[in-house]
Amino acid sequence: MTRITWEKKPVAGSMLTDPGVYCLRSNETTWDEERLWRTYMMLTDLEAVFRSLKSELGLRPVYHSKEARSDGHLFITVLAYQCVQLIRRRLKEKGIHLGWRNLRDILSVQQRVTARFTQRDGRTLHVRKATQPEPNLRAIYDALGLDHLPGGTKKRVD
Repeated sequence: MTRITWEKKPVAGSMLTDPGVYCLRSNETTWDEERLWRTYMMLTDLEAVFRSLKSELGLRPVYHSKEARSDGHLFITVLAYQCVQLIRRRLKEKGIHLGWRNLRDILSVQQRVTARFTQRDGRTLHVRKATQPEPNLRAIYDALGLDHLPGGTKKRVD
């Protein structure tokens, strides 16, 4: 019987000793590595939120040929980003540390539904209300001081 044994001998600077090395380049010579990394991560987050919002709000692709329209497009995008950041900041203050993608996934579960009932007199009763939120969504609503059933219950008879 032949027996084979081996041993890992890490080589400095290899994937074994330094997996996933980032090389950031900046013209900011006064920043320390911690500030540079925080800024890089903020920009990465900003790009991810912009990409998501632009898709969801139908703000891309951009085909504006007039400067005023491009400015309006940019303004709406930045305004939407500020709303996202305000929500995330308030959630962090309450101990909820989620990225935009996770928040969006949690928020997307709740629906508003309309039930229609035919009454004895032939008219139709429409009742519109939100579904019950799941526990993680309920926690977000609580942290933001929002009603668990947004929009309340609406009734209409036709």
